[in-house]
Amino acid sequence: MTPAELGKTIRGNKVPPLVYLYGPEQFFVDQAVGQITATIPPDAQDFNLQVAHGRDIPIETLIDSLRTFPVFADRRLVVLRNADKLSASDLETLQAYIEDPVPESILLLVGEKIDKRKKFFQQFAKHGALVEYKRLYDNQLPAFVRDYVAGRNFQLTEDALALFSRRCGATLQEVVGELDKLMQYVGDGGLIDVEDVRQIVSDTRTDSIFDMTNAIGQRQVGEALRLLGRLLAEGIVPLVILSMLTRHFRQLWMTRELLDEGVARTDLARRIGINPYFVDGLMSQARLFGRRQFKSTFERLLATDLALKSSGGSPAALLEQLLLDIARLPE
Repeated sequence: MTPAELGKTIRGNKVPPLVYLYGPEQFFVDQAVGQITATIPPDAQDFNLQVAHGRDIPIETLIDSLRTFPVFADRRLVVLRNADKLSASDLETLQAYIEDPVPESILLLVGEKIDKRKKFFQQFAKHGALVEYKRLYDNQLPAFVRDYVAGRNFQLTEDALALFSRRCGATLQEVVGELDKLMQYVGDGGLIDVEDVRQIVSDTRTDSIFDMTNAIGQRQVGEALRLLGRLLAEGIVPLVILSMLTRHFRQLWMTRELLDEGVARTDLARRIGINPYFVDGLMSQARLFGRRQFKSTFERLLATDLALKSSGGSPAALLEQLLLDIARLPE
């Protein structure tokens, strides 16, 4: 079952007796848990809602609770978080229940990941719903941001949305947290401008990587090293910095190849799989590097990755040398 299909069953108050929510996007998972919980009337939840975590509850006790008939309500809900921590024997015991679930009860399991090859999950899919919540792609984020603030009577300017999308966190929980702070700062609905984002939303990692690459491309070695020092001083792990550099150069190389093929600007974001608001910046930076420079850059990125993982050298010195080598590549 897809998240949209589950949403439809929730709105129709026809939640299956077995539901397993999983995936890396915890925001959507928690949202779905809240929606399913709301199908039990608030004044009946004391008798008909039970929440447990992982292996904190004996599986037999969990099953007994599911077989208890609801009180002053149509259905009973049992939520088990961290269900991916259940042992093989727990799953085997629970499998007998999922093959014949009680119609008056809902078993809601929540975990990070599942193994669909296991018999337990194959049987679960037959009798209930496995629902995966994936992370949004970069180019899906602006629509989510627009919808979230619009539902609270706010709107972002195009420049503000572009800057927010560049600076926001890696998960939707972080994104929503930053949006809530931003709306509270602006107050009472209205228009959120780029200056509001600058004041409230800060992500020096993304900004520094973008500016560092720009400095390298323009052969401004001193500025590139200063930005690297800033990241290291903030406690960013060297391998994380290298990973972000590698991801950024991969996007630049793809952009340069597509530009050389004559792909239109309007198609670049879709082809690269990025937020459309990053396109102009990537195009500008991509033109600073040629095909041979990209090839040599990735050779140096790989060598630095191996050195960071295996040598006893200074990580800061290795990253500094990497930036120097890239900046000195012949044009």
